[in-house]
Amino acid sequence: MNRLAALAIFTSASAVSFSGVSYADSLTMNNGPEIEKTLLNYNKPFAVKYLDDYDDNKLESSEGADAETPRTDAGVQHIQSSIDSNKALVEKLESRGVEVKDIVNAEQAADGTIMISVK
Repeated sequence: MNRLAALAIFTSASAVSFSGVSYADSLTMNNGPEIEKTLLNYNKPFAVKYLDDYDDNKLESSEGADAETPRTDAGVQHIQSSIDSNKALVEKLESRGVEVKDIVNAEQAADGTIMISVK
């Protein structure tokens, strides 16, 4: 009986711990329209990732775990437009020395935070 009770407790604890993992809306949360919608009213912590030689390397294939998958020029413009519409986010970016015109990508992590890539 003790083993059965321990198994039930373990199973319950596992289910509770995994329930927070599904915070991300879906696998498509970083697709253009989804991330743009998120950026319109995003007001949580974010990280800034500076990309070296973005313009020179955006047409080359990406390799490695930290490789940046570049958006199309239109995709970049849509992301910049969404950020521009969020005045609170623009102010936070400016306080960190980031100009919207230099942003080339934004990706949401599973915990809901945003990584903003800057050239």
